[in-house]
Amino acid sequence: MDKTRIQTLAYAVIDTEQQAILTLKDRIGEDFIRACQFMLECEGRIVVTGMGKSGHIGSKIAATLASTGSPAFFVHPGEASHGDLGMITGKDVVLAISNSGETDELLTIVPLIKRLNVPLIAMTGNPASTLARDAAAHLDISVEKEACPLGLAPTASTTATLVMGDALAVALLETRGFTADDFALSHPGGRLGKRLLLHVGDVMHTGDEVPRVDENARLSDALVEMTRKGLGMTAIVNKDHNILGVFTDGDLRRVLDGGEINIKQIAIRDCMTANCKTITADKLAAEALQIMDSKRINALPVVDERQQLIGALNMHDLLKAGVV
Repeated sequence: MDKTRIQTLAYAVIDTEQQAILTLKDRIGEDFIRACQFMLECEGRIVVTGMGKSGHIGSKIAATLASTGSPAFFVHPGEASHGDLGMITGKDVVLAISNSGETDELLTIVPLIKRLNVPLIAMTGNPASTLARDAAAHLDISVEKEACPLGLAPTASTTATLVMGDALAVALLETRGFTADDFALSHPGGRLGKRLLLHVGDVMHTGDEVPRVDENARLSDALVEMTRKGLGMTAIVNKDHNILGVFTDGDLRRVLDGGEINIKQIAIRDCMTANCKTITADKLAAEALQIMDSKRINALPVVDERQQLIGALNMHDLLKAGVV
């Protein structure tokens, strides 16, 4: 096996596909704007269709559109001519993908799409093809050559198609004013959705689970409370439940390193960390994670608008919730 030859081939593929992508920039013109307009005005769904490798890329484009605020789904053109065409309604837009622009299965259903008076957007590598001519908007995804040395396997052409699909999706996303919260609503089960949807109030400990001691408590009392609640810290509060500081495992090591102390005599207020970091329940759990990471701490007290202690959470809670 010639390792140098293998690397050279890989570099050649990347160079070829990179050039195919760069060429697309010159093709973002009136037809691209028209395609976006059809999709923005669509009252139904964007129906993506394509055969073979174009179909695989089409499925991904449909999924990207759907997850970024443009409802879409994929229909196999072979199945469309055997009943699945009923999925397309007069309120939809069709995005048909074919590198040659002469795919029989697609051309068979074009008259039926026209009969529904549905806008047809074609994505082809041949602007003079039948599909391109029949389309209300044509997106040119032609490439100078495929990355496959035989010039047979769809490689650079499928990459160009995917990039053009992403360009459509992102252009629509921005134009619609689609936000991170909107994105999270369509991804509630994934880690990204949890980072964007979960709030501190959803994962924090409350009530008797919150470690707290009075400002006049002894260090030994604080250690007992920390052990009992298992969050690696305890909050120190005054008689009105306003937080004055925290005492953590790290603070304990710091105190012990400072010399001999009598843990049953020293007051917790004399060894706590005052002006500690806190967070409110309405903040995103991801913000709590960011604070913990930046301050290199493992737990946070949760307070209300009056700085009264209402909860607590630690890194383990964020891990369990899937935020980390």
